[in-house]
Amino acid sequence: MEVDKFSFHKFGKGSDAKAALIKLLQDAHAGEKAAANAFFGHAHSLFVRDESEMLEILKIYKDELHHRDRLREFLHQLNSKPRMTREIQMWLVGAFVAVLSFFGTWLIPMYGAGRLERANIGEYEVAARLAFFSGELSIIDELLHFAEIEWDHELYFRKKVKSHYLSKWIPLWGEPKARGEIRNSYRNFQIQTD
Repeated sequence: MEVDKFSFHKFGKGSDAKAALIKLLQDAHAGEKAAANAFFGHAHSLFVRDESEMLEILKIYKDELHHRDRLREFLHQLNSKPRMTREIQMWLVGAFVAVLSFFGTWLIPMYGAGRLERANIGEYEVAARLAFFSGELSIIDELLHFAEIEWDHELYFRKKVKSHYLSKWIPLWGEPKARGEIRNSYRNFQIQTD
């Protein structure tokens, strides 16, 4: 999800933005579980032999679980909860990817994780803007922080993919803007919207 391509013009302050925020947080909550499952399998893969690499992937796994816990709290604050059908779907996706990561190659899970984390940056940036339109100002800073953490994850996986000898033949996903631009972009959005 690209923040620059999301149609915010249809949202005024109020209930439409809140409904969109809740749906996005529900999707992100379920998605974090899928990612956590995938990273757990990836960390314990037959192809991740370097202990420091395994520990770094497990740290990312824990970050995803932390985001999930906080997203659940945000949903509660918004008088909502996770959508069970989405939770089950994404749990299954994550478990499937975990199994593939365990028995697959080293490169493919690194590549897939990088693409996933790249999308998550924008997802949290969009969520922060929807929180603004919804009047849920207390969660904005943390959503932007989540985008920054996802940026760190994306960079880790990008570097890993680039270190592989096959990387010169594999097109990478689009590089995100600089980490500092996450908050600058939000500030500009806020100034233009006020």
